[in-house]
Amino acid sequence: MTYLTMRHDFRAPAFGPTSQAEVYAEAMAMYRWADEVGFDFAVISEHHGLDDGWIPAPLVAAGAVAGATTRIPIMLSAVIVPLHDPVRLAEQLAVLDHLSEGRVWTVAGAGYRAVEFEMAGVPMKRRGALLEEHLQVMLRAWSGEAFEYEGRTVRVTPRPYRDPHPMVLVGGGVEVAARRAARLHLPMMPMNTDPRLREWYEDEAAKVGYTGGFVMAPVGPTIVHVTHDPERTWAEIGEYLLYEAQTYASFQTPGQWSTPKVDAETVDDLRASPQIVVGTPDEVLAAARGIPPFGAMTFNPMAGGLPPRLAWESLELFAAEVLPRLRPDRA
Repeated sequence: MTYLTMRHDFRAPAFGPTSQAEVYAEAMAMYRWADEVGFDFAVISEHHGLDDGWIPAPLVAAGAVAGATTRIPIMLSAVIVPLHDPVRLAEQLAVLDHLSEGRVWTVAGAGYRAVEFEMAGVPMKRRGALLEEHLQVMLRAWSGEAFEYEGRTVRVTPRPYRDPHPMVLVGGGVEVAARRAARLHLPMMPMNTDPRLREWYEDEAAKVGYTGGFVMAPVGPTIVHVTHDPERTWAEIGEYLLYEAQTYASFQTPGQWSTPKVDAETVDDLRASPQIVVGTPDEVLAAARGIPPFGAMTFNPMAGGLPPRLAWESLELFAAEVLPRLRPDRA
């Protein structure tokens, strides 16, 4: 089965026609729509200090999405764990777990933008160690029992809705990240599709005696737009998607490989990328059917500040002419 994912970063670049307030309102409406038509995940990310307002508070947004929806899992991908106090993060995720009745999934990331660590006063060189230390604290905190942390006694209540704790996956894209996930007895959601990650994960899991894990690799397009006239649509949305691709690529550190990253200097470069699907209903259906099992087709409807009117045209066309054929059992 191909997962259907609705993602929003809540970005409102200055060159776009949509205000920040309108972006939030439309994104929430789109999450509700995704819940109603049967999407499989609602995704929220985290970054800090961006001119376009990229959302810095994913847990707050997750609470709003949980209250506005009834069934869709909400994936925080990713929470930059070293930037947060682990006790407070454990408390907030426990509350979110109850509010959503276990629907919130958290991908725990180490982070990679230096400016974000500078803003938080956190040493970036220690991000991997901090990620592991914080996750250990959080896992212990969710037991509900008092324990010693940094010379003080802490206790996190309430205990989470899910037993023994909320769904947490470890992010990353290198060997140390894969081994960290297995060592913590947690599943992994890598940032790329390097097949060695699964091998390293399974090797470490065997060493520590962990048998319940899995690696959820990010396979499939990360921007999808449905239209009856692709040429006209590219002319309308190209500048927004190019802004999206170029700004995201600028975040990446040397040697870093992230599946959503597209190196593009022109709109034509975008059109050549398998990560971006702008096509007719038949073309989008074919792309969806070509995704391997458990891969995802991700809709980022307002990517790069794309106007809500154009985003809704794509979503409504998908619901009318693609979804009934992709999932006839749910039509």
